[in-house]
Amino acid sequence: MKSIKAEDLALSVQHLFAMFGATILVPLITGLNPSLALFTAGLGTLIFHIVTKMKVPVFLGSSFAFLPAVSAIVFRDGAISSTNISAVQGGIIAAGAVYFIFAALAYLIGPRKIKKLFPPIVTGPVIVVIGITLSATAISDAFGGGDFSNGIVFDGGTAKNALIAIFTIIVISTLSTLAKGFFKLVPILIGIVAGYILCLLLSAIGVYSMDFAAVSSASWINIPYVTTDANGVPFMSLPTFELGVILSVAPVAVVTLMEHIGDITTNGAVVGKDFFESPGLHRTLIGDGLATAVAGFFGGPPNTTYSENTGVLATTKNYNPALLRYTAVLAMVLGLFGKFGAFLQTIPSPVKGGVEIVLFGIIAAIGVRTLSEAKLDFTDSRNLIIVALILVLGLGINAMGNLTVNIGDISLSISGLFVAVVAGVAANIILPDRQDL
Repeated sequence: MKSIKAEDLALSVQHLFAMFGATILVPLITGLNPSLALFTAGLGTLIFHIVTKMKVPVFLGSSFAFLPAVSAIVFRDGAISSTNISAVQGGIIAAGAVYFIFAALAYLIGPRKIKKLFPPIVTGPVIVVIGITLSATAISDAFGGGDFSNGIVFDGGTAKNALIAIFTIIVISTLSTLAKGFFKLVPILIGIVAGYILCLLLSAIGVYSMDFAAVSSASWINIPYVTTDANGVPFMSLPTFELGVILSVAPVAVVTLMEHIGDITTNGAVVGKDFFESPGLHRTLIGDGLATAVAGFFGGPPNTTYSENTGVLATTKNYNPALLRYTAVLAMVLGLFGKFGAFLQTIPSPVKGGVEIVLFGIIAAIGVRTLSEAKLDFTDSRNLIIVALILVLGLGINAMGNLTVNIGDISLSISGLFVAVVAGVAANIILPDRQDL
């Protein structure tokens, strides 16, 4: 068996930090189990890599697109119950099955025709939307987290958090641009460690507060289960299939399909490979769908490809897919060892915010690079209109909190990214190209 180098392990831990917060946040909001979310995210990532011939450096974590539908079902009686959990598991499995339908269509249509639907004039601004949409989370964390819906008040507390985030950014930026050898490969990991140490020092002199209660209360060994009932007793449920629940959850896969295409396009742009051609879009869709279905069976949230880890790839310029598989194993281990998982939750918010500002900003910059490398003519009104539609619809709708479509008793939450991709593809098809005139 091939041994794992210390350098590779460090890079994998860096990927772990990038995906950790978002992966456990979804189950915390929806009432599912965070430890099980980590376990199924790791398992789903391994399944994805097997299906895609070990070629695509992607990590699959908890999907935010399913938040409204899953939360509504889990808490439909006002409290978490095994019946509700079982029903939502069935809905998640059905959502995974939807991916297989789209995978079959992608295989029949062929990657070349699909690529014509997503030229640089579409994919470039879509990548920008992905990066900038995530930026609100980065800024919120940088100022300490919390509710900033009414704006950020710059006072002693937020200023302190901002300085910690800036320190983290400086460490990462300095290592990324000036360091050599091993240190240049793990700037994000070192930035997190440096930021964490700074917070410990500030805590020691009484000017910053760190909470380790979660570590003290966590068990050493944690056997993943679905969730706990009202009395705190763990239980595991088998999926049940209710038509109403399936109709509420499964259609969200149409939304995440567009996000999947955007993420795979972004990942390919970063790596410099065409994953639509090899291993093929049909394989990435099957991998994503199978990972979601397996997560649903075990009681985890739906999975999706993670832009956060693509940002790590862009920063480190190490595109080895094996690193993401090591990360997947680490995530599964975290689902079993409660103390370690609880320790990661003690990473201060401004440290995470500093890291996120760098990662999400790089993703947006890659979108700009995609447009630049395509050498598009922006004196052409057609190109301006396509980019304008994608940016304004994608960012505007996301800023308003997504678009909710009510069809009878069915409520679908559609992301701005989905609307932007549809609008961009449609405009690219409908608007005449100068070369065609």
